[in-house]
Amino acid sequence: MADIAALTALIEPEAKALGFDLVRIKLFGSGDDRTLQIMAERPETKQLVIEDCATLSRRLSDLLDEVDPIEEAYRLEVSSPGIDRPLTRLHDFVEWGGFEARITVTEAIEGRKTFKGILGGVEGEDIQFRDTKAGDVVIPFGLIDGAKLVLTDALISATMPLSSDGADEFETEE
Repeated sequence: MADIAALTALIEPEAKALGFDLVRIKLFGSGDDRTLQIMAERPETKQLVIEDCATLSRRLSDLLDEVDPIEEAYRLEVSSPGIDRPLTRLHDFVEWGGFEARITVTEAIEGRKTFKGILGGVEGEDIQFRDTKAGDVVIPFGLIDGAKLVLTDALISATMPLSSDGADEFETEE
């Protein structure tokens, strides 16, 4: 299996050169169903439009073909993190404070490994979190196994698309 840190060191400068922030690199699947997933965003919008995905995909495809860091066959998938985005960087927990999230940890905190509630910000390396069942919980960033925003009306309102031009237009065949 490829080293995610090495892939990040290879891919992140390419994303930055195009003006994108890398959100996540994930390699999953096996055999003919292996996928290298790259999530990126424009720092000013927190989104990536389809043209951005295509540009980054072409740049990374050429680089990955040349360097060949993954021994097995794989599919390259480049995407925006989406509305219910993964929270992978410490500053994600700051930027999305006040929104609902689901967090899993590698070691139990107060007897639990899964939390769902409201992000309350960051103090040092600790995530302040108000869990719907456990109340206020401090979650060390280093113990987070996975975290993502929960799709809610408030989140949808806060992440309106860059442009909805053409969204209500469609063609019919006669």
